Amino acid sequence: MNLKQKDLVGILGGKSAVSEVLNRKKKLTVDMIRELERMLHISASILIKNYPLLK
Repeated sequence: MNLKQKDLVGILGGKSAVSEVLNRKKKLTVDMIRELERMLHISASILIKNYPLLK
């Protein structure tokens, strides 16, 4: 999968939401996880794993 940040805008929300998630400023929401699973066929079980946010 060769996705760019702009490809995730329609899936995760706006540009700022995508940037915050990719830069670990905010965690994925349940709605984001559902949409990633539906659109990209990524298992939700992978997406719900805990990860630290960066400050």
